[in-house]
Amino acid sequence: MTTHQENDVNARTPAAQQTHATPQSTTAPGLSRRGLLLGTAAAALAAGPLAATAARAATAVAAAARTPKVLVIGLDGTMLTRIKDSGAPNLAALMAGGLTAASSLYTSPMAGTSSGPGWSTIATGVWPDKHNVRDNNFTAPAFAGYPDFLTRVETANPALSTYVVASWAPIADTIYSGRVDTRVATPSAEYDTGTTSRAVARLRDGNPDAVFVQLDNVDHAGHSSGSASQAYLDAIRGVDAQVGQILTAVRGRAGYAQEDWLVMITADHGHTPTGGHGGSTWEERQTFVIANGSAFPAGSVRYDVRMVDIAPTALAHLGIAADPAWGLDGTPIPALVPDDFDALRPQLTGRVDETGIPAGVLGFTRTAPAGWSVDNSAMGTGGVTEWRGWSFTTDEFWTKAQRDQNRELNVRSRNVFAVADSDEWADKTFQGNYDSTLVSPEYPVAGRSSVPVAFNTFYRPEGVQTARVLAVWDGGTPVEVKSYTADTNGRQRLDLAVPAGASRLRLRFRYTGSNNWYWVVDNVRVG
Repeated sequence: MTTHQENDVNARTPAAQQTHATPQSTTAPGLSRRGLLLGTAAAALAAGPLAATAARAATAVAAAARTPKVLVIGLDGTMLTRIKDSGAPNLAALMAGGLTAASSLYTSPMAGTSSGPGWSTIATGVWPDKHNVRDNNFTAPAFAGYPDFLTRVETANPALSTYVVASWAPIADTIYSGRVDTRVATPSAEYDTGTTSRAVARLRDGNPDAVFVQLDNVDHAGHSSGSASQAYLDAIRGVDAQVGQILTAVRGRAGYAQEDWLVMITADHGHTPTGGHGGSTWEERQTFVIANGSAFPAGSVRYDVRMVDIAPTALAHLGIAADPAWGLDGTPIPALVPDDFDALRPQLTGRVDETGIPAGVLGFTRTAPAGWSVDNSAMGTGGVTEWRGWSFTTDEFWTKAQRDQNRELNVRSRNVFAVADSDEWADKTFQGNYDSTLVSPEYPVAGRSSVPVAFNTFYRPEGVQTARVLAVWDGGTPVEVKSYTADTNGRQRLDLAVPAGASRLRLRFRYTGSNNWYWVVDNVRVG
């Protein structure tokens, strides 16, 4: 393998001091609004659901006979809401022809909302508490244990051709390893114009199988003018034209008809309206995934996709199955399965007692999904309505209740999740203690000697607070099978021994406290 490094771009300083090379304008034409890969499935959508379903099935069969290829384009510091405001035609076509999903980031102490952690998370498919990039200094990255997805491609199939080109040098120099066939850090004098021309040349004249491209100018505009500015919208339209050039190179390939291209667009972080990032505001924590290819229905929108899903989605498209030993936090997007809590999204309502959450944000309900219930028989009275016992909420609603109390670190929950938050409950006059139990449906276990149980947990302890998982066999006495006494943030797996003759299992998640912290549970799977 050969590695080409043209590294004249300096690593970024912290956000407050961050500077970029002067951007150069582009006037390249974009694609039409029909997009890159609308194909038969999109055309059939207007004919009704049966025609659309049949068309998607036919498209999937046809795609299976073609050579899979992956193109990931990163638009530094770009916000999905502002893409939509800008009227960028090429990005709009990709959204119309595929999947659009907003995603949100962590904050410190996991990592700042800066480029180093953002691009590392996208490349590796794990959150910063695993890859250990906390800022733009790359002090002690754990890339040996959690390599970038192109390195995993090379490990699985060295015959595949991999390529990285980036306007921000650390992406090519540090995040993606030397095992990638070609890595190019564009000279600063060329900036995004040079990055685009190199990507176009490689896609047009070469035969790459997996490509990562990073364009930087939107971030430059965000720092200099803010995300609420006209300059920021102009920068989005500028990179949109460059995206159009890159997609035109893909469509113009001699073998394009025999290729199955997956195109994904994403960003490493957002920007404040006045400019800057690195902090914990909702605007700084914003990113997104646009995915266009044979696996994604035209015009689809999801709420359970996270930026860590990009790497495993790319690998799956290339036929590389993720090994559980890799410890990826992401999942191939087509393989994501909504859980029971996600079904509550249409029922979510706005604030009641909370004052920090904007009135228009719909994000909580205390009504459990079908089969689930909440036992508040031992619960104190009063307190903040939204958090009186286990509630079901979203990242936006919960984190806006109170910033910078580590709620932003709940990165492993998706869409709607369950939370018991005695801290927020106690922000209004109350009596008694917080004591609430989330009760699952009954699961059949007859004839089994053991049953696997898995769920995501984000637990922050304080004082006399307790968090206990209890098993109830055939309606009997609850038996503790797990308890938490320390900070926990990850997927939990239990292997429960089934008592002789037992046929039914119910789980109880009991949380107690008194103006302490919180416990999150999500994606509960049994069997």
